[in-house]
Amino acid sequence: MNWLRGGKGSLAPTDDRVAASLAHLRALEFRARGFSFLPRQPVQSVLTGRHGSRLRGRGLNFEELRHYRPGDDIRTMDWKVTNRTGKPHVRVYTEERERSVHLLVDQRVSMFFGSRRAMKSVVAAEVAALAAWRVLAVGDRLGALVFDDQQCHSLKPRRSREAVINLLSRLANCNAALGAGQRSRPDQLNHALDRLSRSLGHDALVIYIGDGYGWDDRSDEMLKRLSQHNDVIVINVFDPAEVTLPALDELVVSDGDLQIAVSGTREELQSQFRDSFSQHVTHMRDVLRRYGLPLIEVDTENDPVDQLLRALGGSR
Repeated sequence: MNWLRGGKGSLAPTDDRVAASLAHLRALEFRARGFSFLPRQPVQSVLTGRHGSRLRGRGLNFEELRHYRPGDDIRTMDWKVTNRTGKPHVRVYTEERERSVHLLVDQRVSMFFGSRRAMKSVVAAEVAALAAWRVLAVGDRLGALVFDDQQCHSLKPRRSREAVINLLSRLANCNAALGAGQRSRPDQLNHALDRLSRSLGHDALVIYIGDGYGWDDRSDEMLKRLSQHNDVIVINVFDPAEVTLPALDELVVSDGDLQIAVSGTREELQSQFRDSFSQHVTHMRDVLRRYGLPLIEVDTENDPVDQLLRALGGSR
C-alpha cells in the first residue's frame, strides 16, 4: 500500500526524504563509523551471543602441512597424515584478506511509503550506503543485488570506491523511479533471493535490507539454504504508520492500480491494519529465530546511523 496523502503538506520530488540523491548517499561516507558487521562485536550488539557464533567472517586458505609443534591447536591435526606417517602433523591456515559482502536491497513500490522523516525506500538506500562504506573501510569486497518490481540489478563483488559509487548510483536511480500508481510484485522477493543464492559461493555475508513484502514459506526455505554456507543478516525497514494507522479523517491509499479515500479514525480499519502488519513481522521474527539469524529493525522516523549504532553496540 502506498502512502499518497495524509494531513497537510507535501514533499517535492527532489527532496532527499522522498528520493535519495547520489550526493546524499555519498555524503554518508563520513557518518559510517562506529559499527561493523565483522564477527567481533561489542557485548551489547545484536550480533553477539548465539548470532555472533554463526558469523564466519573471512574464510581460511590452506597454506601448508607441517609437523606438530608444542602449542599448536589440536583441532588442526590432520589425522590421516598422522596415521600414515606415524608422526603428528597439523594443517596450517591463513585468514583470507577479504571476504565478500552482498547487499540485497529492496526498492519495490511497497517501499514507497513514509509518514515521518523519509520513505522506506530512502531509508533502505541510506542503510545500504552506510553498510557499503563500512565494508569498503574494513577492506572487504562489496557486491549487491538491487531489485524493484520489474528487474534485479546485480553488481559483482569488488573492493573499490568505484564499486560503492556504482551501488549508490543504482540506488539513487531506483529511488527516483519509484512513484504512486506502480504495481507491486510480492513474488519479486523470492526471485531476488533465488538469483542471489545461485551466484554465491560460501563464507559470504548477505545483508537483506527491505520490508519483507511477499515473504512466504518459500522465502523461509531459501533463507535457510542461504545461511547453511553463508552469514545472513536481515534489516527490516518499517514505518510507524504501519504499526498504528494515523487517526486522520481522510487517507488516500493505493495498491498500485486503484486508489481509495478512507477514514483512519475507524476502529475496524485500525485493527485490521495493525493485525496485518503484526502477523507479517511476527512470522519474520519467528523464522529468523528458528534459524538463528539476526534481525535489525530500522524505522523511518529516526536517524538510521543512530539506529545502526544502537543495534550493533557502536559509538560515535
